Amino acid sequence: MDAKITLSFDKQIIEKAKRYAESQNISLSRLMEHLLDKITSNHYQSLEDFPVADWVNSVAEGTAEYKTSPKKRSSIKDEYKKRKK
Repeated sequence: MDAKITLSFDKQIIEKAKRYAESQNISLSRLMEHLLDKITSNHYQSLEDFPVADWVNSVAEGTAEYKTSPKKRSSIKDEYKKRKK
């Protein structure tokens, strides 16, 4: 059973994704459904673990940026010290 959701994306990315979906003879909704299914079907520890296929990169604009939970203060401090050496 289908359910509707509302998502917001950069307009240019939406246009690229629509063109890609059309070239694959599927709807944008089915393309997103497929991607979400792939992400949630496996037990990835984080988004960085998710293998992004070339065809997904062709839909995206620029480098993907994943927002993750902030690091602990001690690990940030250690990183800073390593960079200063």
